[in-house]
Amino acid sequence: MAYNHYILVCGGTGCESSGSVDIYENLKAAAKEFGVEDQVQIVKTGCFGFCEKGPIVKVLPEDSFYVEVKPEDAREIIAEQIVKGREVPRLLYSKEKKSITDIEDIQFYQKQLRIVLRNCGVINPEDITEYIARDGYAALEKVLFDMTPEQVLEEIKTSGLRGRGGAGFPTGFKWEATYKAQGDEKFVVCNADEGDPGAYMDRSTIEGDPHSILEAMTICGKTIGAHKGFIYIRAEYPLAVQRLEIAMAQARENGLLGKDILGSGFDFDIEIRLGAGAFVCGEETALLRSIEGKRGMPTPKPPFPAQCGLWGKPTVINNVETWANIPVIIMKGASWFNKIGTEDSKGTKVFALTGKVNNSGLVEVPMGTTLREIIFEIGGGIKNGKKFKGVQTGGPSGGIITEENLDTPIDFGALVKLGSMMGSGGMIVMDEDDCVVDVAKFYMEFCVDESCGKCSPCRIGTRQMHSILEKISRGNGTVEDLDKLRDIGFAMQKSSLCALGQSAPNPTLSTLNKFRDEYLEHVQNKKCRAGKCKHLITYNITEKCIGCGACARHCPAGCITGEKKTRHIIDQAKCLKCGECFRTCKFNAIEQI
Repeated sequence: MAYNHYILVCGGTGCESSGSVDIYENLKAAAKEFGVEDQVQIVKTGCFGFCEKGPIVKVLPEDSFYVEVKPEDAREIIAEQIVKGREVPRLLYSKEKKSITDIEDIQFYQKQLRIVLRNCGVINPEDITEYIARDGYAALEKVLFDMTPEQVLEEIKTSGLRGRGGAGFPTGFKWEATYKAQGDEKFVVCNADEGDPGAYMDRSTIEGDPHSILEAMTICGKTIGAHKGFIYIRAEYPLAVQRLEIAMAQARENGLLGKDILGSGFDFDIEIRLGAGAFVCGEETALLRSIEGKRGMPTPKPPFPAQCGLWGKPTVINNVETWANIPVIIMKGASWFNKIGTEDSKGTKVFALTGKVNNSGLVEVPMGTTLREIIFEIGGGIKNGKKFKGVQTGGPSGGIITEENLDTPIDFGALVKLGSMMGSGGMIVMDEDDCVVDVAKFYMEFCVDESCGKCSPCRIGTRQMHSILEKISRGNGTVEDLDKLRDIGFAMQKSSLCALGQSAPNPTLSTLNKFRDEYLEHVQNKKCRAGKCKHLITYNITEKCIGCGACARHCPAGCITGEKKTRHIIDQAKCLKCGECFRTCKFNAIEQI
């Protein structure tokens, strides 16, 4: 059926949690109420990326881009746009009081190049026909009937695609090693165990375009001679799992997965394995052990999975973002992909831009885009006009990049030189109100909890570093403790078994290098300039106090005394540093020092 209008409703996890399911249902109900259900198709898509402004609704062919839509707005959209043919101005994205209709005019999207996210926010991820309509499975057909395995390998190698899971290993060489490995059975594995705090690139890619992953894994299977694949995804991603299951069922029904794919005589099928949220299972050898039903703990390399992986068989393992690039490379060619990015890093990279930035969301940019462009142009700058302090890339494995390096073109090598790393793509922006000691302690606490405990440098080192950081944040640290942090960190980098332990010290070492003055303030002056380390904060009632008693009534420790209409006093010995008095006072009479 041909429709006059198409309404795309963001169906990613973020927007669904903000009511997009109700928006979708209300739109359908309103279309029926006004008798226009045969004129408009209402579709749930994947993530549009502009998460800061969700839930998002887009109306075609007008290209109306509605933001921060509420369920109660659905009826007005149908009544105005579909029935009367006019937009709803109050819901359009606006900047400087000017409504913006065309998505291309929105600054958030202007410097992006969506290859991995090409179908997210565009198609219904639960309808295989919509994927096929956008050249879906055409790359698989090409590989099955028009290309040899050697030609596919050469195409992937020539493209320059590197693994997007963090290490950046050349994908084509990994595939080639497995192709050449001897074995009566081989496997293909998708690593969807996304565990970095603030990262949700892989989840959103699967939610919005699950068939691209299935197609890519099947292409790899045909190329290396594997007939079985596994998608290892954390159970905390129920929507992504659901859409994968629907996509797999549809692919089998259409002869695109399972026996004799497209009549080619090639068999390949995929299973989903659910992870239990262990960060260490993002490490490939730990992930493979978990699929085997064993405890997820890393094993020494070599041998590498390409030679001895799942159940001792040659195995290709790539992450979601890497897989999503494969069909496009096969269809558009290695030379097309190779022209995007830098000499060191080809193609695009998806980042989850979060933290103290105006426009948080999923961002896909060509490699070589600068941090300044991402944070201040796409991201719209720092919230509330605050001063930029740094950006943490690579999550618990990365480091902080400061203002002096904001113009560095982003690629794998450049970030390592700055003391950070690409990681899977988390990018957390910090402002002047963030404390680097508190940030380092947060990431180290995460690594303590997630360490598998197999090797001593990681098991003991993470706890020792966290203990020292805790000591510093409480005002009990010494200058010697800073040297201890550095020594332990270097030892962990050199001797830990896997990348988790080797990279766990990075946030601490990075902040020590770039913000040593703040560490010295904590240990010498017993002050936290950001006011995050509560043990280093003193609350004092100033002469502005009118004696209303509000602070005393809200103080959980009962440490504030004073007569009515006279200046009150805080007993510092009893003070819990909770800040309740500071938040309660309406006269700015309490200072934080």
